[in-house]
Amino acid sequence: MAEKKIQLQNIDPIDIYGINDRIINHLCSYFPDLKVTPRDSTIKLKGTYKDMDTFQNAIEALTKIRMHKRHLNTDDVDSIFLAKTDKKTKESKPAVMSQDQKDMIVMGQSGKVISARTKHQKQLVKDYATHDLVFALGPAGTGKTYTAIALAVRALQNKEVRRLILTRPAVEAGERLGFLPGDLKEKLDPYLQPLYDALGDMIAQSKLKELMEEGIIQIAPLAYMRGRTLENAFVILDEAQNTSLGQLKMFLTRMGNNSKFIVTGDMTQIDLPNKEDSGLEKGIKMLGKIKGIAVINFSTEDIVRHPLVSKIVSAFEK
Repeated sequence: MAEKKIQLQNIDPIDIYGINDRIINHLCSYFPDLKVTPRDSTIKLKGTYKDMDTFQNAIEALTKIRMHKRHLNTDDVDSIFLAKTDKKTKESKPAVMSQDQKDMIVMGQSGKVISARTKHQKQLVKDYATHDLVFALGPAGTGKTYTAIALAVRALQNKEVRRLILTRPAVEAGERLGFLPGDLKEKLDPYLQPLYDALGDMIAQSKLKELMEEGIIQIAPLAYMRGRTLENAFVILDEAQNTSLGQLKMFLTRMGNNSKFIVTGDMTQIDLPNKEDSGLEKGIKMLGKIKGIAVINFSTEDIVRHPLVSKIVSAFEK
């Protein structure tokens, strides 16, 4: 039998082992032929190479899940496998992890795994790690904004930043919303609702309300960004195709120390009265080759909504 050691990195062993080794013992129930000896930050394995590799993958998946949750439970162990073993007979055992688990960005509500699912969503996750400013461009339904918000929530949970700021220009998409009843916030909420929806998938409503009241999460129209310096913040500008070049410059020059900016936009959905006023494409031509700035072009292949959406987008592009 072969032997192997797994060294836990940057995590308290009890977070993985559980109280009285409950989590690690549950994981071991999936590997009846593998001898597992956890001690401090080292896990010793003895068994087949296949079992040891799968076990190590499971430990890595649990470590990643723990980054997005306060505590692990046995359901988390079960969730990392594509299929579940019959715990009574132990007749079968899954050998691979879910791809969603491998590409997970953040754990959403009710245990929903929010992951990078397409080629360019994964590229956005990768470029975010190495660039302070990322432009994510492409048609509706490609997950540009949703992936960006998931990255922002993860950064906030991991204390990489102190604030999460989401903004978009208050430009009407063919309808007149200016005469809606209510105060200023109620008039502006229709423009910002897609951002609230995405956050609601990732943060409990009570917690989200608390974070917004404390100013840790801020959702505001682009005009509210003027004059601010955004430090230790993750900032997302959505629907940037509806900004002028001057507005885009105003937004980008808000960047302070230890901040990450993601700008999303779709050049086929400009809602400005004069489409030539959009500054997004001009801005990218000016900035795209600067070191530290990444530009990702999503395509219809990245659309993750109803299958018809991809065909609809392609038809309109033609």
